[in-house]
Amino acid sequence: MSDPGRGEERELVERAKRDSREFGALYDRHFQQIYRFVYSRVREQTAAEDVTSEVFIKALKAMPRYQDTGRPFAAWLYQIAVNAIADRYRSLRPSQPLEDFHDLSVAGPALEEVAAQRDEIRRIWAIVEELPEQQRMALVLKFQEDMRIEDIAVAMGKTPGAVKLLIHRGVSRLRDEAGALRPVD
Repeated sequence: MSDPGRGEERELVERAKRDSREFGALYDRHFQQIYRFVYSRVREQTAAEDVTSEVFIKALKAMPRYQDTGRPFAAWLYQIAVNAIADRYRSLRPSQPLEDFHDLSVAGPALEEVAAQRDEIRRIWAIVEELPEQQRMALVLKFQEDMRIEDIAVAMGKTPGAVKLLIHRGVSRLRDEAGALRPVD
């Protein structure tokens, strides 16, 4: 069973390979998801815009050499994004954004409960940020971007088995460290 959107995308890719002016349709189709992914990693709007632009510039330049391997075109864009983010991480280390704490002052019916849930989620993602880079990237692509193992493997340049192992190790470490954070009643 084939995906009807997949054939349309293949046609867009082929046209963009022959004529760079056709790349705009691919840009429009994938910009939001790539930007959302990049923003989730760099956590700053201007930096996310810069990295996302870099991803699409690199993709545009590499289009004539793009090979359709049967994987979604987005997996190739994620691969470029993973590398662009890694380049950025080498030059700067992101800090915890203050806006994460902003909404806690808004009155609501279950403010303490909402605050506790946000705190728990923030602590879990803080643990994720401390994981080794490859585990962190695999977890983000799987649980935040909801990508398939095979597509994560392409994006990270790894085998599906290696990705499963990275996710397993990351989740195990998360479970251990999150359990250590819980207060004992």
